[in-house]
Amino acid sequence: MTAEQIKQKLNQALAPEALEIIDNSAAHAGHAGAQSGGGHYHVTIIAESFNGKSQVQRHQLIYQALGDLMKNEIHALGIHATTPSENKKGTL
Repeated sequence: MTAEQIKQKLNQALAPEALEIIDNSAAHAGHAGAQSGGGHYHVTIIAESFNGKSQVQRHQLIYQALGDLMKNEIHALGIHATTPSENKKGTL
């Protein structure tokens, strides 16, 4: 369910051109953070809203969009955030 929640929140907040979410939680089942229920995810997102923003600012936008999910449901989040012009070679 959390991957779908991530998708909904990012689509609503950032209106990405493309979005891919990979749930790696099963690979981290014995990890201390996973034992408390938090999942491990990787997000690849392409959005115009990243134009003129540093990687840190892009990550902050994503964390802000995910809000409370970052407190319990998400233990680890890998992020690849680009603009459409940066993605001409196609990362998705």
